Amino acid sequence: MKIEKSDIISEVLRKYPETAEVFMSFGMHCLGCPTATGEAIEQAVMVHGIDLDEMMKALNERVN
Repeated sequence: MKIEKSDIISEVLRKYPETAEVFMSFGMHCLGCPTATGEAIEQAVMVHGIDLDEMMKALNERVN
């Protein structure tokens, strides 16, 4: 896996801009908000009620 659940969302977006589409497809539309700059993927999915394993699979498939 290139992307880990502990990675900060804004850092993932900076390194892999193509992941924005994946985040938004899971209902995470506020990618530029202040929370995204310091929140790990695993924290965000809990707040949004998203399955972490599904999100990680989709993110890593997108960057491979």
